Amino acid sequence: MSFLSSINPLFSLSGLLVGLIVGLTGVGGGSLMTPILVLLFGVHPATAVGTDLLYAAITKSGGTLVHGLNKTVDWRVTGRLALGSMPATLLTILALQKFGLQDAKTSATISFMLGIALVLTAVSLLFRIQLLAFAARHSGPENPARTTALTVLTGVVLGVLVSISSVGAGALGVTALLILYPKLPTVRIVGSDIAHAVPLTLLAGLGHWWLGSVNWVMLVSLLIGSLPGIVIGSKLAPKLPDGVLRPVLATILVIVGLRLIFA
Repeated sequence: MSFLSSINPLFSLSGLLVGLIVGLTGVGGGSLMTPILVLLFGVHPATAVGTDLLYAAITKSGGTLVHGLNKTVDWRVTGRLALGSMPATLLTILALQKFGLQDAKTSATISFMLGIALVLTAVSLLFRIQLLAFAARHSGPENPARTTALTVLTGVVLGVLVSISSVGAGALGVTALLILYPKLPTVRIVGSDIAHAVPLTLLAGLGHWWLGSVNWVMLVSLLIGSLPGIVIGSKLAPKLPDGVLRPVLATILVIVGLRLIFA
C-alpha cells in the first residue's frame, strides 16, 4: 500500500474543520485537534500529542513568516519565552522517555493534563478582559527585571504543558503576554506568541518523534484538510461576530476538557 493511499479522508475532514476554527478565531489548533484524535478516533494520547505538535509547528510557520515580514514580532519577548520553554521541553521529553509513553499511568497523566490545559484555555478565552483588568490593578510599578523573569517562567510553564498535552502555546501564551506587556500592541503580542510557538512545538514534536509517538500518515492527512481550512476561515473571519465564536469555542473546550479530566 502506497503512502498516499493510506491517507484517511476522515482525518483530512477533521483538519478542515479545525483549520476553519483556527482561521476564524485564531485559537483551537492543539485545543481541538488533540482531543478530536483521542476522543473521536481513539488515537493513543501520546501519539495524538506528538502528531499534533508537528502539525502545529508546520501550520504556525506560515503565520510566523507573515508576522515577521510585517515586523509584528517582538523577538526580545520571543527569546525570553524560548529561554524558559526550550530547556523545559527537553526535560519534559526526557521525563516522558523515562516513564514510558505506553505506560497506562503516563497515558492517564497526558489525558488529565490535556483536560486541564483545555479548561485553562477556555477560561483565558472567556475572561481575558477581566484577567487583564485584575492584573492591571495589582501589577504595581513597572519593573523590567521582574517582567523578564516572569516571561522566562511563563516559557517554562508553556514548555511543560505543551510537551505533555500539545495545548497552551496559543490562548494561554497570548493571555500571559498581554498581562506582562500591557503597553505592547496586541498584534505584536500575537506575532511574538506565534513566533515562539514554532520552535516550541517543533522541538517538542521532534522529541515525541524520537519517542516513537508521531504518526506521519495521520499528520499528512490532517494537513491536507487544515491548510485550506485556515485560509477559508481567515477570509470568513471579518464577516462573523467574534463575540459569538469565542464563547462557543470556549464552551466546547470546557466540555471536552472535563471529559478528559474525569475519564
